[in-house]
Amino acid sequence: MTPTVLPPWLRAWAGLTAALATLMVVVLGVLYAGHGEPGTVDRWIVPPTADSVRPPWRRVALAMDFLGEPAGAATLVVLAVIGCLLLRSPRAAVLVVVGAGATVGTATLLKSLVGRTIHGGNLSYPSGHTAFVTALALVVALLATGRPGLGRTAGASLVLAAALVAGAAMGWAQVALGAHYPTDVLGGWCTALAVIPATAWLVDRVADRRADRTADTGRRERS
Repeated sequence: MTPTVLPPWLRAWAGLTAALATLMVVVLGVLYAGHGEPGTVDRWIVPPTADSVRPPWRRVALAMDFLGEPAGAATLVVLAVIGCLLLRSPRAAVLVVVGAGATVGTATLLKSLVGRTIHGGNLSYPSGHTAFVTALALVVALLATGRPGLGRTAGASLVLAAALVAGAAMGWAQVALGAHYPTDVLGGWCTALAVIPATAWLVDRVADRRADRTADTGRRERS
């Protein structure tokens, strides 16, 4: 049988994480709905007098930002899908496309519902760039977790580390470039943590049902 993209032993942990992340997204969305200024937490993390990032780090931030733009994001998705297919994991390839799309779609919908703005009128909560990169990192980590020889503790640690590193890197770039408030970044990170486990479970469920129907059809034809 084709390996699942969300290992059974990881489902409880992933479900709890998704529930807590969803709660955080909702709480932050309610707190900052309709706001156009940084909140207390935002000011504490990035003081109003702080200078924007300067070269050479600005170039690093711009490079990170590009990965969340349409062209950069599409390139990452295509490369990830090719990698999944080369590793003979079609489910993971489906999760890359569906998971990334669902995460970005959710972030876009939340922006319209929350209505938080930055720089006058740009919708900012949650950060779509952070959500996308975190989602892609989670999918890649789940694919690696399903490889033989990786224990449960190491697998769970890998998933958590991938989400933290990807979210922190893109989040830093977005805040450094002044594109988002720090709480927007947290909201984007939590959006990915909420969407990807649910999407992975759904991909596995649909694929398993299709495999069962195919097996039943084969047995009937042989009988």
